[in-house]
Amino acid sequence: MPFTDPNQEDIFKRRESQVRSYCRSFDTVFVKAQGSEMTDADGKTYIDFLAGCSTLNYGHNDPDMKAALIEHISRDGVAHGLDMFTDAKAEWLGAFEEIILKPRGMDNYKIMMTGPTGTNSVEAAMKLARKITGRNNIIAFTNGFHGMTMGALSLTGNAAKRGGAGTNGGGLGGVTHLPYEGAFGDDVDTLEQIEMMLNNPSSGVDAPAAFIFEPIQGEGGLNAASNEWMQAIARLAKEHGALLIVDDIQSGCGRSGTYFAFEEAGIKPDLVTQAKSLSGMGLPFAALLIKEEHDVWNPAEHNGTFRGNNHAFVTSRVAFEKFWKDDKLSKDVKEKADILTAALKEIVDLIPGSRLKGRGMMQGVDVGTGDLAADICSRAFEKGLIIETSGADDEVVKILAPLTTPVETFRKGLDILIEAAREAAANTKIAAE
Repeated sequence: MPFTDPNQEDIFKRRESQVRSYCRSFDTVFVKAQGSEMTDADGKTYIDFLAGCSTLNYGHNDPDMKAALIEHISRDGVAHGLDMFTDAKAEWLGAFEEIILKPRGMDNYKIMMTGPTGTNSVEAAMKLARKITGRNNIIAFTNGFHGMTMGALSLTGNAAKRGGAGTNGGGLGGVTHLPYEGAFGDDVDTLEQIEMMLNNPSSGVDAPAAFIFEPIQGEGGLNAASNEWMQAIARLAKEHGALLIVDDIQSGCGRSGTYFAFEEAGIKPDLVTQAKSLSGMGLPFAALLIKEEHDVWNPAEHNGTFRGNNHAFVTSRVAFEKFWKDDKLSKDVKEKADILTAALKEIVDLIPGSRLKGRGMMQGVDVGTGDLAADICSRAFEKGLIIETSGADDEVVKILAPLTTPVETFRKGLDILIEAAREAAANTKIAAE
């Protein structure tokens, strides 16, 4: 008998693994999602400031993407074709080439279809860098998050996530973790430390196959690298004969204000990982961009059953054509980013010692403790706002609203967040007294 009663939440507790996470913060059954809002089984509507952890940059069920997908399915368009040629793939490749790559001077990149999630793209990048250089060591950075499969997990800094491997650190080697920009405060230049470690033959740092970083660290607490820092890492990679991998999975597809979060730095990475909002409407889709001189794979040397989702090709192409043929979305993002910054400053004023983090539409507030951040998010959810935390101790209240959120809805969500922060701050003060 099919499960038909969405109010029977007991089925989740009875049958779903303990590993489930987001549902613990948002304990309701969602039945509908449109634009920047989600509705639960009781008819309550929530403003979505999580957006699938930046998987829904264009909102839920964009009508044009949905119409194109329905048309594709209705005509029996290919749903699954391994990595065979299909019309949907050809149209997507053409759109990505013309709308994304060429205008950014990146038409010398090949596109590798990987497995359907971001960690698959990272795994492919790691393998390719090691194959090209003949080296094993990869330089990753503090607070970085690159995925949960064993290779990508070795790059990830968070101890709790690494602990999930059940190896007590074994099997997560081949990586040197160096300090990200600002890791020791604004007064410490981490680039000097990195250069010293790389240039000192007694530092214990093996010659690297690659450097990998996120322009804005999503799960790591919204630490944002400056253009100067990104440019310096690109220079160091070149000087040391290593490849530069930029993980633009969460910070890309417009989240920072430009399609790629590294664009304003003027760098051209050797490899770029893409996933999350790449499909446009939440369908699984990941890819690796490879400078053509590095495309040295043998056929099927990196394989997988789900390389390139034809349904995602359809919706992603529409996303490019709808949002990236001009600069309107980028301008909208920058305007909303200013609104967001102003609202978050109000929260900073409410909570002593708190501070702004991130940039663009990937901002938040470090409120000092995970308990306070969780309290703020919990109160916000009760008031109709879906929002989550990030950071080493979940101390950052993180805003990842869809980029297409109407300004009125955006301001309403921010007002809810400010009210929740005010209540949580007052409660903390009372508890302290």
